[in-house]
Amino acid sequence: MATQNIDFSGKVVLVTGGTKGVGAGIAQSFLAAGARVLVCGRNAPETLPEADGRQAEFLTADVRDADSLATLFAVIEERCGRLDVLVNNAGGSPHVLAGEASPRFHEGIIRLNLIAPLNVAQHANRLMQRQAEGGVIVFIGSISALRPSPGTAAYGAAKAGVLALVTSLAVEWAPKVRVVTVSPGLVRTEQAHLHYGDEAGIAAVAGTIPAGRMASPEDIGNACLYIASPLAGYASGCNLLLHGGGEMPAFLAAANSAHQ
Repeated sequence: MATQNIDFSGKVVLVTGGTKGVGAGIAQSFLAAGARVLVCGRNAPETLPEADGRQAEFLTADVRDADSLATLFAVIEERCGRLDVLVNNAGGSPHVLAGEASPRFHEGIIRLNLIAPLNVAQHANRLMQRQAEGGVIVFIGSISALRPSPGTAAYGAAKAGVLALVTSLAVEWAPKVRVVTVSPGLVRTEQAHLHYGDEAGIAAVAGTIPAGRMASPEDIGNACLYIASPLAGYASGCNLLLHGGGEMPAFLAAANSAHQ
């Protein structure tokens, strides 16, 4: 893990949805930097994120349920006595065309990706405001908030809402609590084949990114490590966009093919 000189020893970090994919990469980065890392989810995983011989601690919680959240933060306060960093990572959406999805589906996606992170952040802020050192709340956004997101329209709209939400929370909760967004582009996780197909499909998608590859969960984890550290102490209400240079504009490929 490329943590350089960033040290989170003695700090407590909560990563929602931190048992797999991007969330596990984030948890591993903080573990490698010395933090005590808590991860939560509805079901306990077979394996937990670990780094340098240290392992994350799992807490059962459904971020969409108010009672479950209240219990989660009561347990955190009882066991740890503090919370220094919250990484609001839990979320996602299956691929469903907006014209075919039910109102209930759309409401569920908005609830998971916008309302639930707000509720989690509210609990974290209450705890952090009582701490002399305050804390940092990192929302995991998405490139989907900034460009068309066909097949995940409600998800993209929710993530756009997160960007607006963060700017307001950063004002309301300052100066003790910094609130920021980290927005990944395309990330290669253990479930990449479900979105992009086989290795050839993954390689083809990676070829559309200037960096020549999709992000890894570790890339996102290390960005969270930086933005939550004192090195980024003046960063609040902002969005750190990680997309490897962006996606190649479709019109360039069309224009090139027309001249062949």
